[in-house]
Amino acid sequence: MIENLLHECKKNNTQAQEQLYKLLAPKLFAVSLKYSRNYEEAQDNLQESFLIIFEKLKQFKNEGSFEGWAKRLVVNYVLQQYRKQGTFLELVTDNIPNVEEVEIDDESVTMDFLLQIIQELPDRYRLVFNLYVVDGFSHKQISEMLEITDGTSKSNLARAKMILKEKIQNYNTAFSKTKLNRKIKNLCKQNQ
Repeated sequence: MIENLLHECKKNNTQAQEQLYKLLAPKLFAVSLKYSRNYEEAQDNLQESFLIIFEKLKQFKNEGSFEGWAKRLVVNYVLQQYRKQGTFLELVTDNIPNVEEVEIDDESVTMDFLLQIIQELPDRYRLVFNLYVVDGFSHKQISEMLEITDGTSKSNLARAKMILKEKIQNYNTAFSKTKLNRKIKNLCKQNQ
């Protein structure tokens, strides 16, 4: 089905493009929101990303997942906007403690709360956190994507984890404890 739809989209069939948009928009919006500052910016980024997807559609050679290819275009577009605005500044890398695990209450910390506090992270931390933890990119890949050093990527990830740990610890956790990594894995599964 998707192959036929893509074939028609490549011929600039507007009905097929509309169908493809309706099919992918919810998933691609989740990707856009993850990297954007707010809901409105995510909507704008999604619209612009779809224009790029339709423009570059002929470059997709049916090798691998089309959805994965489209997600990558969305991420690249959002990151490009940060670079254009000059809002992604490189930080001086200093000694930041390694924050590998954050204990959270499995019952009281909801996925909505976790998504909210991730979204509240400063841009540079949220982008690195999502790229590394949620999407599985290496620090080397992140440094190339964001035009920062590996050390800055690691530093920003550590700072993001420290902020999340602090917010979670401030949250009322009276039930059983679990690891932040478990919640993140659940988040990743829900967004796929």
